[in-house]
Amino acid sequence: MTIARVYTMHAKEGMSAEMEAALNRLIDGVTAIEGSHGAELLRDAGNDRRFILIEKWESIEAHKAGAEAFKKVDMSALMAAIDGPPDSAYFDYLVRQ
Repeated sequence: MTIARVYTMHAKEGMSAEMEAALNRLIDGVTAIEGSHGAELLRDAGNDRRFILIEKWESIEAHKAGAEAFKKVDMSALMAAIDGPPDSAYFDYLVRQ
């Protein structure tokens, strides 16, 4: 069953566009990792500095196993734009669309 790894992140003041671009590049890297079922990026309609990244994985184990491959993804642009560490958690899908 697919699980979601959800990250809530905030961009530094004046860096929302850079954060969006960095997260889109990150998605390209994540989706190439074995066990990944893609990712979605959302921006808060009322706060352009708040983003939610939803990664979809075969399982929690697949996400953790992909950590080695993920180390090859360039995170420098994201680290320059993010305002503090992300809040993250695993979620189970309860309803299929």
